[in-house]
Amino acid sequence: MLFSLLRGAIAVTLLIALAPLASAAGFSGPRQPLVIGDTLMLESRALAETRRINVYAPPAYGEEPGTRRPVLVMPDGGLAEDFLHVAGLLQVGVANGTVRPVLLVGIENTQRRRDLTGPTEQDSDRKIAPLVGGSAAFRAFIRDELLPAIAARYRVTDERVLMGESLAGLFTVETWALEPSLFSTYIAFDPSLWWNNAGLTPATQTALRQRKGMAPLLFLATSSEPSLVAPAQAFVTMLQRELAPGSIWHYQPMPQESHATIYHPAALLALRQLLKPVTPAAGASRP
Repeated sequence: MLFSLLRGAIAVTLLIALAPLASAAGFSGPRQPLVIGDTLMLESRALAETRRINVYAPPAYGEEPGTRRPVLVMPDGGLAEDFLHVAGLLQVGVANGTVRPVLLVGIENTQRRRDLTGPTEQDSDRKIAPLVGGSAAFRAFIRDELLPAIAARYRVTDERVLMGESLAGLFTVETWALEPSLFSTYIAFDPSLWWNNAGLTPATQTALRQRKGMAPLLFLATSSEPSLVAPAQAFVTMLQRELAPGSIWHYQPMPQESHATIYHPAALLALRQLLKPVTPAAGASRP
């Protein structure tokens, strides 16, 4: 699967509406794009369409050339979606030493409600979009096309993180439950666990019992939204009962946040907690 470079890079261009005013203000020369990373187009057989992928590698002081990085994949990864504010969190966190350097990979949406939802038996769910229930195909796109293409173009490790909010949080939890080996760490904020009459909770219980409670790392956070908190708390209660002893997971209620505000503070908390820099062992030599 081949990436085609979209004029080489993400160009977050500062547009000046009135050129004559720019000249009067003392600006000289043509406007230049402000580049922070790469935008690439990936043709997908799984989805039968071409998808825009945004990639950002926050600068890391003292990082050796050729160092491989973990991959952080985020749905809702368009420039007009959540990509830029998460890139900002990573840039600051890496710069101040609270977050390890990672490669951020954002998947821009085409039909969000199709890609991020699983099958449903509820008529009310089917009313939210012409097409729903395509999460398996979207997961196949990530597994068979996106991740191999990223590994072929960038220096990455086998450590992978999936992070999403709302329907993207639902997709994150569903992937954790149904295909846990696809990522090492799963981070979900206000996941839409109400989908299909909260059917993911019993499906997850069944999957965990088949695996004897074994699962990769999971971080959940919820806002003050009652329709999201109630199914999330039921899911957490099930996890407390079904996960194997010693399983690493965390549930963080954030009642001070609304559904509209939770992503940024919850992402800051999760990234600092789950991607904290590795402290050298006592007595270990420094390069």
